[in-house]
Amino acid sequence: MTADPNGSSGTPLLVMIENWRWMAMSSTDDRRFEVLRAIVADYVSTQEPVGSKALVERHNLGVSSATVRNDMAFLESEGYIAQPHTSSGRVPTDKGYRQFVDRIADVKPLSTAERRAILDFLESGVDLDDVLRRGVRLLAQLTRQVAVVQYPTLSASSVRHLEVVALTPARLLLVLITDSGRVDQRIVELGDVLDDEDLARLRGLLGGALDGKRLAAASIAVSELADEAPEDLRDAVIRSATVLVETLVEHPEERLVLGGTANLTRNAADFTGISGFPGSLRAVLEALEEQVVVLKLLAATQDAGTVTVRIGEETQVEQMRGTSVISTGYGSAGTVLGGMGVLGPTRMDYPGTIASVAAVARYIGQVLAER
Repeated sequence: MTADPNGSSGTPLLVMIENWRWMAMSSTDDRRFEVLRAIVADYVSTQEPVGSKALVERHNLGVSSATVRNDMAFLESEGYIAQPHTSSGRVPTDKGYRQFVDRIADVKPLSTAERRAILDFLESGVDLDDVLRRGVRLLAQLTRQVAVVQYPTLSASSVRHLEVVALTPARLLLVLITDSGRVDQRIVELGDVLDDEDLARLRGLLGGALDGKRLAAASIAVSELADEAPEDLRDAVIRSATVLVETLVEHPEERLVLGGTANLTRNAADFTGISGFPGSLRAVLEALEEQVVVLKLLAATQDAGTVTVRIGEETQVEQMRGTSVISTGYGSAGTVLGGMGVLGPTRMDYPGTIASVAAVARYIGQVLAER
């Protein structure tokens, strides 16, 4: 029976044809993505180019070998896969990895035991430095890639407490604690001795100027404190303020911790041109040594809980064109304290790595919030 395009009952023929075409295209796209997914999975696992025969044997694609070959030809023509050598199978390109990552439906969840182990390990850290070092070491072990964490940016931190301790009547220990858990200790040499009453007054002046303020504002407040200080305490305030301002000023070169760099050597073949990368493992290591390159990549991560994946040229760093960077922010109470993530070859386990980066970042933020 033929439907009447002008009839009021039934579906118009043209609409039926258009719907059929759309469903056919959708089905074809989904099937081709499954072929791409299978190629990515096999290549990540074996590091060998993947052929159509292997795909049919290893994966339940539900279509013939001829259909798989046609789909692979289409994926290659669109730039999702490439043939590194004549008569070899295919490998994913950066574009192929991007398509795969963008369509990941489910990220591998960590088990309850894994999550508990991560939290217990991080909670055992004695201070901020130890927590971050543990986080980097753990992330490198979980992903088998290079892990990196940025120290809490001082612009996002506030002074939680300043303790002033008399080591001698003419020497003070200043202990500055931020809400991110960072602890800085500085010695102040006084020009004169202070008795207990003067020490209490100095402690009150400094604490009143700093407590609860963001570090940038605290630096300004303490530098202006000398103008308001009592005459008999002015010299002690100036000496203390000079030391504190230096402590409050951010030192970018001290803000990065790396772990698992040796993992790159396990994947050295990924940096020898097999995927079209013109550089080398040495170029990647040199970029890591510069640190500023990695800091820029992490600085672009603004949201805790949102994982960013940069693949190949998306890093916009020539030396890292053969790498992928998976990063996120960590923090607490809606404040991002810094960035962290992993770096490795584009041939990596994206679902597992994304899950590990998200989990470790979340628990670092949780541990720091509780201190």
